Amino acid sequence: MHPKALLDEIATLIEQVFKFEHPADAVVARRFRENRSLGPRERTTLSDAVYATLRERLKFEWLARSGSGSKWRRLAILGFPGDRDFLMSALTEPEKTWLHHCDAVTDAELMAQHRHNLPDWLASALREQVGDEFDALAASLNQPAPLDLRVNLLKTKREAALASLRQAGLTADTTPYSPLGIRLAGKPSLAKLPAFVQGDVEVQDEGSQLLALLLDAKRGEMVVDFCAGAGGKTLAIGAAMRNSGRLYAFDTSGHRLDALKPRLARSGLSNVHPVAIAHERDDRIKRLTGKIDRVLVDAPCSGLGTLRRNPDLKWRQTPQTVASQAQLQQAILMSAARLLKPGGRLVYATCSLLPAENEAVAQTFSAAHLDFEMVPVVDLLEGLQVGDASSLCSGNMGQWLRLWPHRHSTDGFFAAVWRKKV
Repeated sequence: MHPKALLDEIATLIEQVFKFEHPADAVVARRFRENRSLGPRERTTLSDAVYATLRERLKFEWLARSGSGSKWRRLAILGFPGDRDFLMSALTEPEKTWLHHCDAVTDAELMAQHRHNLPDWLASALREQVGDEFDALAASLNQPAPLDLRVNLLKTKREAALASLRQAGLTADTTPYSPLGIRLAGKPSLAKLPAFVQGDVEVQDEGSQLLALLLDAKRGEMVVDFCAGAGGKTLAIGAAMRNSGRLYAFDTSGHRLDALKPRLARSGLSNVHPVAIAHERDDRIKRLTGKIDRVLVDAPCSGLGTLRRNPDLKWRQTPQTVASQAQLQQAILMSAARLLKPGGRLVYATCSLLPAENEAVAQTFSAAHLDFEMVPVVDLLEGLQVGDASSLCSGNMGQWLRLWPHRHSTDGFFAAVWRKKV
């Protein structure tokens, strides 16, 4: 595509995404479906430009004020990720001069919000939690996430998977915490990679792998993944059960559960039973009351721990949406708890960084459910031989799992664990 046409395409796509009516990935995917003439390289450039602009929105909008012409074109120029000479060939002389001035701006000349690129309410909430680490956290949230894989132990071992990936020419290493994780350098395509096609490995952030490990599902048990989504943790749990017992994957979105089907086919699992439900009080859930050994509630949340992957969320979420999510999280957790038999394990998790969705929900549940006792996460992780377990935990005696992108190079995750008293 001609440089000028590509820049125009980027500007149009940024304008559509910045309406914030739908998730950015959905808007980008729809644009690609509508324009089949775009090749793989052009699609990568478009996607990278959009996400770069979302990550540095406040800085780019401030720089764009000094330019002229369409705001969206100026943002497209600032976010353009490709060859600089290619970009310059699409610009007018005034635009080139303006861009050189933008390039010369140093961090010292920027206001705080233009450096961290977070809405004020979120910046304040995060600074209150991490204090002097705030700048490091903000910087980590503005970096793309690494590509992590989970090894499917039903089919191979981590050492064999590593060797296969390296033989395919990829730079791969073990993850520091998850005993099942592999981290790849860069963003290689996995679609035709033998280890991926055969189901030896599956894409899953290291933090998400740790959530599945905390459930510690065993052979022959009855287990529920209450908010399964596309099934990343479902697959990890099924493998931990060694393809035995019965694993229910509940979700209110049949579309998300449909996305699980090809992943299930690759995994070799036959103990997973996807079930679309209407809500957390669905009759299909009530039938299992008191029958389940373990339940994972990876609750719907703000997703603010995944800003490295979904930077649009920081502009789409508000204190009001967070508050409404917390109410839903309480309702889902209460319904899920009813499924457990005495001695059963309940894991509540989110990919949020905010206490309102994490510790506050867990504390409210504990206060209202005296028949559940909290299990310190640090003890569970050490029992699972997770390295440096104490560094992954917070609260009194390591009661919570608390993962931070700047500390652990994972998405931001929280988890609490309870045992139903006998």
